[in-house]
Amino acid sequence: MTLTEEQRAIEAVVMSAVEPVPDSLLAELLELPVERVTAACRQLAAGYAEERRGFVLAFVAGGWRYQTAPELAPFVERFAMEGVSSRLSAAALETLAIVAYKQPVSRAQIAALRGVNVDGVVRLLHQRGYIMPVGQAPGPGQPVLYGTTPAFLEKLGLGSLEELPPVEDLLPGAEAMERLADRLRPGPDA
Repeated sequence: MTLTEEQRAIEAVVMSAVEPVPDSLLAELLELPVERVTAACRQLAAGYAEERRGFVLAFVAGGWRYQTAPELAPFVERFAMEGVSSRLSAAALETLAIVAYKQPVSRAQIAALRGVNVDGVVRLLHQRGYIMPVGQAPGPGQPVLYGTTPAFLEKLGLGSLEELPPVEDLLPGAEAMERLADRLRPGPDA
């Protein structure tokens, strides 16, 4: 793949960036129209995909960044997690899902949905940079409302919250629910 000077410049900037680089910033740096920069980024991304490289140029969290080709993630995970345990617990994942789908949401609303105290989990998710205060609810006590962060989108490889799968897709179907209900019903011996 032979690259143009602007594509090489895009590669250099995105490679050196810590966070995803927006089209508008790339356009400003290259002194080119945003549409031309976006097209150049898409061409680069398509070229990498065609060559089946170990990395991709992805548009996530409002900007472009290099990341591991999705099918190679297991190798990178093993490398990155060697001797480190930083996975989120089931409670943290449940809480993060509630915030992602219900935001802005207060701790009390999260606790009501989960049925347990969520103070520690909310504090952990905030410390890790996945959620942040986005406002305060009107009314008594004006509780803090939480929403997800660009780091959350980046970690999931999403460009925006609209790319989250519909909640309905995550729930079991009617047949599975019926089988579960059958198992939970008391038998004739009960």
